[in-house]
Amino acid sequence: MLTGKSDISGWLVRRASWHAWAVSGAVLCAHVVGVARRSAAGGMDNAIVVRAARTWLDGGSPYADRHFLYFPSAVLAAVPQTLLPAYALRVLVPLTVTALLVAGWAWALRVHGVPWRSRLGVLGPAALALGFAPFGHLVSLGNWTVTAAAALPLALLLAARERWGWAGVVIGAALALKPLLAPTALLFLFARRWRGLAAVVLVPALVSGGAALLMPDPAAFVTRTLPFLLRSHDGFVRLYEASPVAVLPRLGVPSWVAVPLACAVAGAGVLGAYRRWSRGVPGPLRLVETAVLLMLSAFLVSRPSYDHYLLVVVPLLLAGLPYPGSAARGPWFWLALVPQVPGADWPWLEAVTRRSFRDCFTLCVLTASVALRRPRHLPLGGPDHFVAPRQGRRATRV
Repeated sequence: MLTGKSDISGWLVRRASWHAWAVSGAVLCAHVVGVARRSAAGGMDNAIVVRAARTWLDGGSPYADRHFLYFPSAVLAAVPQTLLPAYALRVLVPLTVTALLVAGWAWALRVHGVPWRSRLGVLGPAALALGFAPFGHLVSLGNWTVTAAAALPLALLLAARERWGWAGVVIGAALALKPLLAPTALLFLFARRWRGLAAVVLVPALVSGGAALLMPDPAAFVTRTLPFLLRSHDGFVRLYEASPVAVLPRLGVPSWVAVPLACAVAGAGVLGAYRRWSRGVPGPLRLVETAVLLMLSAFLVSRPSYDHYLLVVVPLLLAGLPYPGSAARGPWFWLALVPQVPGADWPWLEAVTRRSFRDCFTLCVLTASVALRRPRHLPLGGPDHFVAPRQGRRATRV
């Protein structure tokens, strides 16, 4: 693929000017400062984990709070935050979340071989902050979903470089903090990378098992948290869940219809991921879109499933925009993101408790846009596929 002036890829992969750096930096800094001024102690969701760590340090059970849904290893990871004052957390948490999102974006670019100093690389985070509402929600909440949003691109970058063992370690470490990337274990199964699959399973099992032994009730995650998840949370939390399993009953569809329907769609997504892997040409698109389909399929049936989960998959797809065969080049990808534009008024969906209808639309259409798109058979390689053009010359595929 030529990256000359006649193709959008030429503009995207050219080296960004200092003006683009200034714009992106100003947008991200303003966002962090705004969140720091509004948040009390680093975001509501992060506060749940920190409160659980303080409860454990005081000799109590972190699982006494039914909204603490993490593995025991997350309690230990949150302990350093208990040593910091509230005013420090107000700044450090949104700053850390933003930094991890930018790092995940940089790794997603490298998976596709796009230079991080390119216009796409520099302006991408600012575009997400300004035009994608879940970005702001994740930073404001301080949710630990950001660990998955950073870990998945890094793991895929390692896998693209044939370091599947280390990719499994990265996924396993992310699972120990928040079990969101569990569906990616199927990617290692599809690729028959048994060492990486073993790391995905053993790392969180050993870390969480060891941390559980330090808790006053080691089995609380199984006896308290899992039943709470299986009961689909409480009525308040259910208003914010984006999966069809939660949204369809709110539209009058009986649960005995909504659950099998969502499971069938999710099963079709997993089948599509397997077909994408087994029949696709080796390269970054096959690797990324298989992993994305696995994650989206899980989001269709998982409880909970929130809008900021989209940060795990959308940057990976968006970073592949220079490829003519990528899902981000399709119109349905952009249609799926329309409800996530901040500030847009949607009749009868203005209330915050009704935004889950918009999130469900995005989730379903985004899954379809990736699953149904027929990839072009391009002989694309792994990282370092694109080269930044020199002044007065065109960039070409190498």
